[in-house]
Amino acid sequence: MNEVPNRPISRFPLLLLAALLALQAYAPAEAPAENFADLRQQMVRYQLKGRDIVDAHVLRAMSVVPRHRFVPEKLRAMAYQDTPLPIGHGQTISQPYIVALMSQLLAVEPGHRILEIGTGSGYQAAVLAEMGASIYSIEIVPELGRQARKALNPLGYETIHLKIGDGYQGWPQHAPFEGIIVTCAPTRIPEPLKTQLAEGGRMVIPVGPQNHQQLVLLTKEHGEIRQEKVVDVRFVPMVDASGRTY
Repeated sequence: MNEVPNRPISRFPLLLLAALLALQAYAPAEAPAENFADLRQQMVRYQLKGRDIVDAHVLRAMSVVPRHRFVPEKLRAMAYQDTPLPIGHGQTISQPYIVALMSQLLAVEPGHRILEIGTGSGYQAAVLAEMGASIYSIEIVPELGRQARKALNPLGYETIHLKIGDGYQGWPQHAPFEGIIVTCAPTRIPEPLKTQLAEGGRMVIPVGPQNHQQLVLLTKEHGEIRQEKVVDVRFVPMVDASGRTY
């Protein structure tokens, strides 16, 4: 990558999250509906094209998917800014650049089957579905899963499949997957996810302790896993239902 993102944060660290939560009390009023399309195009032009996002499928999808539908109403006027935003339950929607970067690394083609660990707001799943993929997304926080489904349903994506569960084990019933995208950081890459990656497939995952994580791209060729470090990042840890970190 030519540029390391300034704030590559997917599920926000607790101290910074507190500051973001404070924004809700002072957030500007929601922008008029007709302005969201313009704001979305500006996001693509300056935050994505202006950096190292060149995949035409990613750029088109993010110019179409209404990001403001996936954030709390009080924060919708900020939906197209290059920043993560709180979505409740101690989690955030990733900044647009990180969504674009991870989507680009997956090299999605129409018809690909993508496993997503950490549904969050549902925005990442919508972007991948807009790119023509079938998404199998797992969220461990039940309330977030319901919230994501509520945001996704009106958009009519029929290729997004959601379930509540522990993403560490993946979704073997629907494996193998051409792509796996993970939005929380284990200390080591889960073996079940490696086994569910299809031949020629790609996995994008943050790995490491909270104070030192790297976004890693894995590719599977001739049955062997090749690993490449992409950028330094900070994500919240991958946890099980009891809150124990992996």
